[in-house]
Amino acid sequence: MCQNAGSQSAGSALTASKRPGRSLWRSQDGAAAIEFAILAIPYFMIVFAIIETFVAYTAEQLVTNATDTLSRQLRTGQITVGLGRSTDKTKEEFRQLFCDEVSIMIKCSPEEIKTPKLLYLDIRSFSTFAAIPTTIPRKSNSPYADIDTTSLGYSPGGPKSINMMRAYYRWQIITDLIRPYITNIRPDGSMPSDFLIVGTSAWQNEDYP
Repeated sequence: MCQNAGSQSAGSALTASKRPGRSLWRSQDGAAAIEFAILAIPYFMIVFAIIETFVAYTAEQLVTNATDTLSRQLRTGQITVGLGRSTDKTKEEFRQLFCDEVSIMIKCSPEEIKTPKLLYLDIRSFSTFAAIPTTIPRKSNSPYADIDTTSLGYSPGGPKSINMMRAYYRWQIITDLIRPYITNIRPDGSMPSDFLIVGTSAWQNEDYP
């Protein structure tokens, strides 16, 4: 019995030695690591894209809230322009107030306050609500044209006037995966590098004294 068992073991070992390729093919050592290495890049790109989209839309809500807050102060006369009052704010002072409202996620440098490159504010008065523009000002008729910042102003009206305030912020995008889909603002036809956040408010000022 022992001799036969020994012969069978020797035969099995000899057979395995003759088939090293089959043994290697059946081995699954490290398969999980290889599979993870293959899937890691697209997986993390998708995860980062989801996170960045969430952060961008959170920043959009922040800009919208700041627009509503400052437009309410304009409506009630807490902020005025050109009325010779202590509540009068210059363009730069108003931009600083807006930046203070969004400072949790968006930081404005002194240079940004003076010369806008990322944050643009448009506050104007109109004769009727129907005269308020409903589209974003573009440099051309192209669906991917950049915004026309030359048409933006800072001239809100006084008591009982009809006004509009729009805020634009170029939120920088890092994840390439979502750049072509998150915005249609493409300066000079190039691949977009930012998500244009827009906050809008329209109102009629109260008849404040």
